[in-house]
Amino acid sequence: MSYWQKKNVLITGCTGLVGSWLTQRLVSEGASVVGIVRDGVPFSNLYWQKTDQKIVSVHGDIADYELMLRAFNEYEIDTCFHLAAQTIVGTANRSPLSTFESNIKGTWVLLEAARLSPKMKRMVVASSDKAYGAQTELPYYEDAPLIGRHPYDVSKSCTDLISQSYFHTYGLPVGVARCGNIFGGGDLNFSRIIPETMQAVYEERSPVIRSDGSPTRDYVYVVDAAEAYMRLAEGLDDEQNRGEGFNFSYEEPQSVLELVERSLVVLDKKHLQLDVRGEGLPKGEIPHQYLSAAKSKDRLSWSPRFGFEEGLRMTYDWYRDFFDRQAENAAV
Repeated sequence: MSYWQKKNVLITGCTGLVGSWLTQRLVSEGASVVGIVRDGVPFSNLYWQKTDQKIVSVHGDIADYELMLRAFNEYEIDTCFHLAAQTIVGTANRSPLSTFESNIKGTWVLLEAARLSPKMKRMVVASSDKAYGAQTELPYYEDAPLIGRHPYDVSKSCTDLISQSYFHTYGLPVGVARCGNIFGGGDLNFSRIIPETMQAVYEERSPVIRSDGSPTRDYVYVVDAAEAYMRLAEGLDDEQNRGEGFNFSYEEPQSVLELVERSLVVLDKKHLQLDVRGEGLPKGEIPHQYLSAAKSKDRLSWSPRFGFEEGLRMTYDWYRDFFDRQAENAAV
């Protein structure tokens, strides 16, 4: 029988990139899933795959304490995945207050509601490699300090530290996931480099690079990321893993230029030229980031099923179907 059979799982951010794939996977494993939905997102992968029809949806904001407390208790939640967040660096720079409201207040409200819920047994909080901030020593290991400086990075550093405090102070069985850049079907933020590249490949045009192409990042395919969150939740049954952070990535750092060039090779579009429009880094971006995932492999026995190139091909398949259906609907 699946580990997740008959578990009552609450997912915040279930309409987001990772949340939609995680929800689908948990439903397939037999979990009873409750999703927190703030905004209607008709093109979300959650609705695209009709997973919304297989879960309970609670409509509201994660910063609403009474709502969160009701959701935990009414649905007898034993496991929580906290993925809801404002995730765009540029948006955080333009609108720091709404980012702090969602990412920081939303986290402490959820943690407090979980703390007062007697059936809670495991809670995974999505932090980010951005929580580490800019550091001179790479790759990041989990014992590196959390020193975000810009609004998005700071919000993730705070999310991470507040979550750890709820373990050390109250014994809440929480684990913190720090992933590299997550990509996959369902990411409709086309200011990001992989969605932009997927759209460019579909349209047979040059992918636009909004920096000088030099920033270095780690990547992880969304299905591998969803698997990572599940392995961390399962690992929280072991007390040694509680209150700690865990890195997840392919450990294959590559520059933006290398990423796009590699993508065009993998997707057999080498004839497309790159359109490099940026000079230097966009404001608020960290120049070089990549992670060691050794701890997750050792303590959680996590290893990716797909890897970068296979994940990229499946990502393009999703976008091709998405753009084809959009074109068909527009023609009706």
